[in-house]
Parts: sequence; C-alpha cells; structure tokens
Amino acid sequence: MLLSPRAKHFLHRILHPVWFRIFLIWKLPMAFWAGLRVISADTEQAQVSVPYKRLNQNPFQSTYFAVLAMAGEMATGILGLLAIENSGLPIAILVVGLEAEFSKKATDLSTFTCTDGKAFFDAVAETTRTGEAVTLTALSIGRNKNGEEVARFRITWSLKKRSR
Repeated sequence: MLLSPRAKHFLHRILHPVWFRIFLIWKLPMAFWAGLRVISADTEQAQVSVPYKRLNQNPFQSTYFAVLAMAGEMATGILGLLAIENSGLPIAILVVGLEAEFSKKATDLSTFTCTDGKAFFDAVAETTRTGEAVTLTALSIGRNKNGEEVARFRITWSLKKRSR
C-alpha cells in the first residue's frame, strides 16, 4: 500500500528513537518511564517492546499487567494512527474495550505484535465514506525473548470522521 507523505512522516517519527521519545514525553509520559519502544511498524503490522525492570514490576516479580496492556495497546494504536495520517482527514480514534489473557509470567523483555494494519485502513475508509463510527477489535500478542506467549490483548477501537 502506498503511503501519503503525511503518513510517511508519521512513520519516520514513530520509528526514530529520539523523535519517538519526545512524542512519549509530550503525549504519553507513563509509556516513556516504562521504556516502551517501537521495534517495527508498517501498513501491515507493528511491534512494540517493553522491558522488565524495577519500575514495571509487580510484587510477584513479573511485569505489571497494566504495563503489558500499555505495550499491547500501543502496538494496535500505531496502526490506527498510521491509517488516519494516511487519510489526511480529521478522524477520532478511541479505545472502547479491552480483553486480556495472560499465559506466562513476563520476566524479561516483552514484545507485542499486531498484524491488523489492513483492518485499520479499511475502518478509516469506511468511516470516511459513511461518516458513521466504525469499531474494530485488533489483536496484540506479547512474547518473551524465547518466543513464548506471555499475554494476548484484544483492543476494541472506535473510529469516526469528525465534522470540521
């Protein structure tokens, strides 16, 4: 899929370590302190990692569930924001639901992957065409360094074209 110059600029900033940290400090300071990093992102998928460190841990010596949820949400949200930037239109995006499953203690770096890029681009096209809100549920799967699944998040997003 071809990206608009605006979407390419957004992707460049998200993937650039310094620009991404500035974005986090400005818009998502908790994600900055937790150490979230974008590993990769394109029109198809996004990967976000979060380290296991003292600030992120719970009393059970694993990564706190809310920190994992933050990384899982970001892996999906990047795809939504990229689709919106590509459209060039004012579109609101909001989390309206979250389901989580935890399968293993997260005791090292956790990397979350979402492969629902096409669904976000389709949702943006639909809300642009109809003017109605569109909801979609994106799956983000977190794995440890050994490739073992630690958590799975289903994030439900609502997208709606704003009136100018």
